Amino acid sequence: MLVKLKFRVLKTIRVMKEKYLAEMRNIWKSFGTVIALRGVDFCVRHNEIVGLVGDNGAGKSTLIKILSGVFPPDKGEIYINGNKIDIKNYSARKARELGIETVFQEKAIAENQTLWRNVFMGREIRSRFGFLKVKQMKQETEKLLKRIGLTSSAISSDLTTAKTLSGGEKQGLAIARALYFKANLIILDEPTIGLSLVETEKVLEFVGKIKEEGKSCIFITHNIYQVYPVADRFVILDRGKVVGEYYKKDLTLEELIEKLRMIAIGG
Repeated sequence: MLVKLKFRVLKTIRVMKEKYLAEMRNIWKSFGTVIALRGVDFCVRHNEIVGLVGDNGAGKSTLIKILSGVFPPDKGEIYINGNKIDIKNYSARKARELGIETVFQEKAIAENQTLWRNVFMGREIRSRFGFLKVKQMKQETEKLLKRIGLTSSAISSDLTTAKTLSGGEKQGLAIARALYFKANLIILDEPTIGLSLVETEKVLEFVGKIKEEGKSCIFITHNIYQVYPVADRFVILDRGKVVGEYYKKDLTLEELIEKLRMIAIGG
């Protein structure tokens, strides 16, 4: 009996000591009279792809903008690697320092700039005297393009401008940039919206690269068909609340769609 008791205590301690890569507790956010988030609990584990799913207005983008330091929550707590964040001094810059990179719907890509300039924009490699190390940045970008799988002979770090890339390739460039700057968590806000089937498949391949690199990703979408192939876990938001959480290993796509249907009709 004593042995069993010790086992239970040890098991409980292990569970309590689990550190999430990112954790949000009881997050509330309002914009005027509109309540966007209502006590949301959300977490991401190390080397995990999380599909954050919900209709327009569910609160998905608001939640990740709080996690990435763009918005402060009205109430709640944020932990990164088990360390509590000072909400009052949290910012997008601080989130980056903690290894969180976000690719928003509007995509922070300079269309008329070359690829190497896009990768290092605002974070250029400089000499001790402040001069740009252009050659090194071009070489690093070439390595990065190969690392992420952008290996077309038509793509050059120095000659190709971002506007000539397809939608999927632009997402790949943004993901590559995040990986280069040592992001542990890459947040993709509706990365496949407006893309063709072929381009969507490219984006999913890039998300697979994140997993291969041992990093984590939040894939935000309203289309469960697109995120299901790459996600480990799904969190469903509806009108500012978490209404479902499922592991892919526990259910098929058809079963997940049925659960979403039941949620939609209030079942």
